Amino acid sequence: MDRATVEWIEENRPGFTASAPPALAPAARTLIEQSASPAAWMATPRLYTSIHGVRHSMRTAVLAAVLAEVHGLDDADTATAVVAAAVHDCQRRHDKDDQGHGARAAIWLAANADTVWGHFGLTASPRRIVQAATAVRLHDVPYDAFTADDWHDHAKAESAADILKAADALDRYRLPKATWWPDARHVREPAFDRYRGLAFDLVLTSEKAHLAGASSPEAVRFALAQAGLV
Repeated sequence: MDRATVEWIEENRPGFTASAPPALAPAARTLIEQSASPAAWMATPRLYTSIHGVRHSMRTAVLAAVLAEVHGLDDADTATAVVAAAVHDCQRRHDKDDQGHGARAAIWLAANADTVWGHFGLTASPRRIVQAATAVRLHDVPYDAFTADDWHDHAKAESAADILKAADALDRYRLPKATWWPDARHVREPAFDRYRGLAFDLVLTSEKAHLAGASSPEAVRFALAQAGLV
């Protein structure tokens, strides 16, 4: 992201109602500290630092952990949502409307499950692989475009799928047009509006840090520390 875009985002900050993030469980804190995926996981390496790259995926993973905490998910369900968030855009070919990138990432995740879960210090199980891959597959399919098969799959991974969609949408403050910013009408998340301010601050703080010379993972970790999440 260039400096002009970051300045525009800062100048157009909405009037949020302050809402402190929940205290994350120790396991969730560990997960988000490990949420920087390796560049080798990207189908298109040049996208690693783009608007759909590792800073976006890390922030999405953090927001997924926050929403999981709000819903009282246990450690295993939280991990499923965070893992899905960390890789949901890894098979993008470009930063535009890359239709099918969710399905490609889901296939990649299932094929590389041991590597991905191992990155987080976890062991993959068939049930968790299916749930995470389903959430990833559905993340770029609008609810109103779901087929009967999509709804059938969604029912098997509802928490992870809904949380990933909401977390991904909350990170849209990185986009350079206010009409592209988060819209609660496109998600199924009661706490969505509560964490808009947190999402905005994570974008602004991490993007400023990246412009100042921090690596992408370092920039997001700095933003997490500033927000009191780690």
